[in-house]
Amino acid sequence: MSEYAQRLEQERARFDADLCVHDLPAIFHYWANKYPRAMLNTHGYDNIVDFFVIELASLITTGRPLRAVSVGAGDCAHEIDVAKGLLARGLVDFSILCLDISEGALGRADEAIAMQGLEGHVATQVHDFNQGLPEGEFEVVIANQSLHHVVELERLFDSVVERIGENGCFLISDTIGRNGHLRWPEALALVEQAWQWMPPRYRYNHRLQRQEDDFLDWDCSQEGFEGIRAQDILPLLLERLQPSVFLAWGNIIDVFIDRGFGHHFRQQSEWDLHFIDRVQALDHAAIASGQISPTHMLARFQKTASRCVHDVGIGPHEALRRP
Repeated sequence: MSEYAQRLEQERARFDADLCVHDLPAIFHYWANKYPRAMLNTHGYDNIVDFFVIELASLITTGRPLRAVSVGAGDCAHEIDVAKGLLARGLVDFSILCLDISEGALGRADEAIAMQGLEGHVATQVHDFNQGLPEGEFEVVIANQSLHHVVELERLFDSVVERIGENGCFLISDTIGRNGHLRWPEALALVEQAWQWMPPRYRYNHRLQRQEDDFLDWDCSQEGFEGIRAQDILPLLLERLQPSVFLAWGNIIDVFIDRGFGHHFRQQSEWDLHFIDRVQALDHAAIASGQISPTHMLARFQKTASRCVHDVGIGPHEALRRP
């Protein structure tokens, strides 16, 4: 088997399994609601699902069905929530085709879609989007935490540009940090600084089951496609499309709120919350000053240029890593 075929099988096997990929430590939700959500609120979005609902709703017109396709939809939990959000607004003239390589994940999605009576709005198709989009016409392409699994980004993005037409758009929530979710050297130095603030018992990696008295950066792309070309996503998008919404955040904080170390922190502990707030402050200041680049992006891209909504000093071009 080729390396690509081997990685494809690893990726398929991972998501065929009944994994709870949305299960994150409680401290993640404390941080997400206090910081990224507050930032989204200033731009008129309540949360990430609400961003997709609002942007899709703006494109639905009477008498013309909106056709959207979601790449790497997995179990379609996100797309189901978006469809329910649109229906709650009284919008019914839309369909979302969900693509993924995992038959197991899409099988679970089909059950959830039927259980919630969404068959007329959400459908699934097994498809390797490294080959581009399937045949069909789509006004909107959705990518929710899937682009960092794509090897053939150029092929996929060229396919998106070809399909969305002059008035369509590409809606994205994704990770845009270093490949394999590693830290760039300038960010690694800050992680190592914050590492010294933690007691030794907090330095046990639950995910990799090892003690890390010194922080050990881990390349997640060694198996499957996790973070395989994350650092190329934003530069390649800016070569092909124009951003009209670009909200970006987070870098070093990821280490402390994710599955590896996040379970150490408790929302009932004043020290724990103060630690997360302190790392967040260090992280935000470094991003705002241009010392490090953000690793998370929520964005709308399209063919035509327009004024881009973004936080001061963290626009799409400022978010590119400057070595």
